[in-house]
Amino acid sequence: MNEIKNEIKADLFEYLLRLGDDRLILGHRLSEWCGHAPILEEDIALANIALDCIGQANAFLTLAAAVENNNRTEDDLAYFRDETEFKNLQLVEQPNIDFAYTITRQFFIDAFAVHLYDELSKSIVEDLSGIAAKALKEVKYHLRHSRQWVLRLGDGTEESHNKIQNAINDLWMFTGELFFENDVDKKLIQEGIIPSTKSVEQKWKEVIESALTEATLKIPDDSNTNLRSGRNGDHTEYLGHILAEMQIVARSHPGAKW
Repeated sequence: MNEIKNEIKADLFEYLLRLGDDRLILGHRLSEWCGHAPILEEDIALANIALDCIGQANAFLTLAAAVENNNRTEDDLAYFRDETEFKNLQLVEQPNIDFAYTITRQFFIDAFAVHLYDELSKSIVEDLSGIAAKALKEVKYHLRHSRQWVLRLGDGTEESHNKIQNAINDLWMFTGELFFENDVDKKLIQEGIIPSTKSVEQKWKEVIESALTEATLKIPDDSNTNLRSGRNGDHTEYLGHILAEMQIVARSHPGAKW
């Protein structure tokens, strides 16, 4: 890992937690479809996307642990932090109410991740740029997959159209947080380590608006966005349930080895 200034290590650590936590919680949510997807092919697809997300989480959290340099591993960060210590987006916490909700959540995240990882692949921190470049190849497939389902559901039957429109209406409020920035971001942007999410926002909107228009779906009012932020450890009630399930084995048997 190339040398990182001591004065920004804490900021980089927090940013890497955001990236890792997003993928960890999203991967867990997607894994809940294993054995329950509407068709066998989709069962396999969602399971594979979940594995990609967990793999990305592992890479980001491993790098975070190295930057922190405080005798913690990626496993410690995943399984032994409490709810308020997680920095993930509230969007990834939202439950799998039905298949349309899962696809909508995934599409919103994928459209963001493709452009964010493309910019992060240019980071001056080589380890971060390397992880982002590898993850970019995976999320391009994820976006193609989720976009195709948005089109199928939106321009399908009356029932499928209504279900995905309801999901869009309900989840739209969480999309504003995708472009959250605070002092952590400003310092890292100035150092050339990360991009501004403002540079990603317009590209994200173009992808979303193009797909929703083609799918005959309505784009909600931009004013209906969430002002709370999971980046600050402020989460919905769903994250606590996820962590209770995800962390139970590690916390019940700390230090256990297979």
